[in-house]
Amino acid sequence: MTTKRQYLFIDFEFTMPEENVRVKDFYPEIIEVGIVAVMNEQIIRQFSSFVTPLKFPILSERCKSFLHITQEQVDKGLSFYDFIRKLEEFNNDSVETTIVTWGNMDMKVLRQNCLAAGVPFPFQAEELDLSMEYKRFFGNQNQTGLWKAVQEYGKEGTGRHHRALDDALTTYNIFKLVEKDKQYLEKPKPTTIGDRVDFSKLLNDFA
Repeated sequence: MTTKRQYLFIDFEFTMPEENVRVKDFYPEIIEVGIVAVMNEQIIRQFSSFVTPLKFPILSERCKSFLHITQEQVDKGLSFYDFIRKLEEFNNDSVETTIVTWGNMDMKVLRQNCLAAGVPFPFQAEELDLSMEYKRFFGNQNQTGLWKAVQEYGKEGTGRHHRALDDALTTYNIFKLVEKDKQYLEKPKPTTIGDRVDFSKLLNDFA
């Protein structure tokens, strides 16, 4: 990590329809956000909140059961517009920013939700899909789930899976492990022939 870069580790949880039930014009909406802001390898800010969906405000039973999120929690969450304003607070004009997510769905859904709500995308930042980085680094054929990836490192995820802030913290922890492994694999500076051969000894041998 460079000193002039801010990393935002972001995780969203989304709505989902009932299984095998088609809902006209349904699209996933963000209902929980977790953000971990890191600079100089230090966590400088964390943010977590529920978000009230705009288009389909009533959660499906499948969604509530899978995510362990209640209707009351999202009803009391931030409005979508307040949520976008909160995301904008993480823009930092004095440094470059990289958004790190596990998979590409988080930013896809955020863009789709902004488009549907008629608001601009809130970030000016590079985006890094850590699951693809992990896949390339380890040569895996398939993408690995977030918590399986951390367990492959012999670690455990932070808190509870499918809670946005816990998943954002777990993403940060995997990022640190992958970066550390990358440093181990960096090739040392190649030696020159002068480093390998003692020319004075060689010349004495021929003298």
